[in-house]
Amino acid sequence: MLKSSYGNIQPEAGCDEAGRGCLAGPVFAAAVILPDNFAHPLLNDSKQLSEKQRNEFRKIIETEAIAWSVASVGNEEIDKINILNASILAMHKALNALKIQPEFIIVDGNRFKQYGNIAYKTIVKGDAKYKSIAAASILAKTHRDEFMEAIAKIHPQYDWQQNKGYPTQKHRAAIAAYGTTPFHRLSYKLLNTQIKIDFANLHTHNKFSI
Repeated sequence: MLKSSYGNIQPEAGCDEAGRGCLAGPVFAAAVILPDNFAHPLLNDSKQLSEKQRNEFRKIIETEAIAWSVASVGNEEIDKINILNASILAMHKALNALKIQPEFIIVDGNRFKQYGNIAYKTIVKGDAKYKSIAAASILAKTHRDEFMEAIAKIHPQYDWQQNKGYPTQKHRAAIAAYGTTPFHRLSYKLLNTQIKIDFANLHTHNKFSI
């Protein structure tokens, strides 16, 4: 049973991110403040739901939440500041965009950085424990999937409409065959170690321009 809140300090915002392990695309994060009495049988960690269920529940969250927002940090910034810092930055950006400032923040995972003077608590597997973090995980995941499906139309050979940028065998095979795009994270291990590739040249090749 998911809990409504961590403590008695309200309003409380839940934060989560999506896309940390991907080879391409931004990392997305969401911040959500739910009503105290919010309940729905579908509310769960986004990884436990089907794509159809996530998309259906996204509409419910966006309609019924007291406040919600989604933000992203692109792959070039990820390469500059690393994925952990980029994930936290995306969560801060999402918190900035909330129409109501929270008095307390709960964050999925075990790493975060102080946001203003607002107290926070990191919670390992928080998306399976607290409603607002579960809701944030659903928003971050669905908004990121939507973005990846859109850019898959520009670069169909990477199968992003299916793998959403994660390191599947087909995705890595496409990188080996076609090189990188402006959406790939060049600081990541994009290929298996036995395959060598000149990313600097491939990244600027005309056929991969937007």
